[in-house]
Amino acid sequence: MADHTELPEVQIPRYLLAGEPGWRTEADVIVVGSGIAGLTCALRLREQVDRVLLVTKTVLSAGSTAWAQGGIAAALDPEDSPEEHLQDTLVAGVGLCDEAAVRALVTEGPERVHELVALGTEFDRAADGGILLTREGGHHRDRIAHAGGDATGAEISRALIAALDRVITDPGIEVIEHALVVDLLQDAGGRVAGVTLHVIGEGDHDGVGAAYARAVVLATGGLGQIYVSTTNPSVATGDGMAAALRAGAQLTDLEFVQFHPTVLFLGESAQGQQPLISEAVRGEGAFLVDKDGVRFMQGVHPMADLAPRDVVARAIVARMAQTGSDHVWLDARHLGAAFLEKRFPSIVARCRELGIDPATQPIPVAPAQHYASGGVWTDLAGRSTLDGLYACGETACTGVHGANRLASNSLLEGLVFAHRIADDIAARVTAGELAPGAPLPPGGDTGLLDPASRAEVQRAMTAGAGPVRTAESTRHTHAVLAELVGRSSAEQPTTQAWETTNLAHLGLAFCVGAHAREETRGGHERADFPERDDRHWLGHLSHVRTEDGVALTYMAQEESRR
Repeated sequence: MADHTELPEVQIPRYLLAGEPGWRTEADVIVVGSGIAGLTCALRLREQVDRVLLVTKTVLSAGSTAWAQGGIAAALDPEDSPEEHLQDTLVAGVGLCDEAAVRALVTEGPERVHELVALGTEFDRAADGGILLTREGGHHRDRIAHAGGDATGAEISRALIAALDRVITDPGIEVIEHALVVDLLQDAGGRVAGVTLHVIGEGDHDGVGAAYARAVVLATGGLGQIYVSTTNPSVATGDGMAAALRAGAQLTDLEFVQFHPTVLFLGESAQGQQPLISEAVRGEGAFLVDKDGVRFMQGVHPMADLAPRDVVARAIVARMAQTGSDHVWLDARHLGAAFLEKRFPSIVARCRELGIDPATQPIPVAPAQHYASGGVWTDLAGRSTLDGLYACGETACTGVHGANRLASNSLLEGLVFAHRIADDIAARVTAGELAPGAPLPPGGDTGLLDPASRAEVQRAMTAGAGPVRTAESTRHTHAVLAELVGRSSAEQPTTQAWETTNLAHLGLAFCVGAHAREETRGGHERADFPERDDRHWLGHLSHVRTEDGVALTYMAQEESRR
């Protein structure tokens, strides 16, 4: 274990500034988040424990799942196999996947997808009635199931919410919308036994409250809003990851953030959530060209335009530098209007709204932040390093993705590990291992950034910890964030202040990892260390906040998830 201390230590407070809880509630399990991971986990837990509380930041359908265009990957074709899916995933992860976690994903995945169908998910069908499959970057087989052409996430979200609606009158499950989880609550022994949350609205639950439980499942999505431009929705402010960091849970692989290579380029001034041009468009035959119309992926990788995302994103950045351009082009014109409108109706409609017709014009694209491969470290049952705390979906680091996520593995990961978490919690409750806790009230050091600081956080992260980084750039970004956190100037707790503070806390840990990893691997590119280095860096950087408030960073060559 190596200790990386080159960057100055910064103290992160244990809690965010918040008012005293004005109400309290209890459940066996609290599930935070309503994407594929949270909904699946809550629905399955409802069948196995007495009371489940599902809380979500805005409304049930507002998470990242609904925005997933490409599809969900699984070895559904008789000519495909979980072993082939495993190999493609390991290659994309560039040596840092946990093989046991990947094997769980690919072997259990097909059954989980068929359960989605039984639940009511309507995937696109082939002429013979079977699920229609396509291919995306990094896959050597057609194994991507999709729905509504390019609306897979929206259809899965619809089906899961419909299943929840069918049981919403069951006293065994309660849903609270417009609820932001502020911090995790722990008992005297450090076990996670609840959350503080703020509910925007009226009724029994309003303002800051406390919810107590035997276990808490974080399925709060990613941290995309830490950058100026992202494909993530506005709710993706890393709330669950940051709360876990402050509570002392281990976060791993934060430096491996995936930048999607083909995001619609709307100009240098574009900010916030940007339109994604799914990798499935290239899977159907579209290809990348530079400003002179020259295809440039041939010779870069054996799979050319269908290479893994990190390879394509770096190739685009390099080509833009060579040609002095701020974007490249995705050419799908040869696929024809009829095919494009049927296969990618949402993408075509959005492009046309913005004045671009993919049937007659190449689409301007450039890389933008898309997915966080790291997060709260979990074992194969979804348990974090804190007893009573589980994590699932993009919030978690299950070991499936390694240094770079394989296309369309994210929905499958949320689905598979949500089942594993629900079953593990149910078994532990039955065995008496998760007795109701006695959470201690929040106390001690608190902090909160002025919400006006968010733009500064985003600019600093984009400039110094974006697709290409150096020791100098990460050091500068860390200094900017450290100054902001040290100032902690907000006097009134607000949703915007909590979100901004969460982004800054995660940014600090992120920068330490990005600064320490002196190599280029997967989603992490260091211009000053352009080569992959298996001799020194075939391991994982983890971050744990110690009792004195410092997020200690260390490297582990191997981490057991058994």
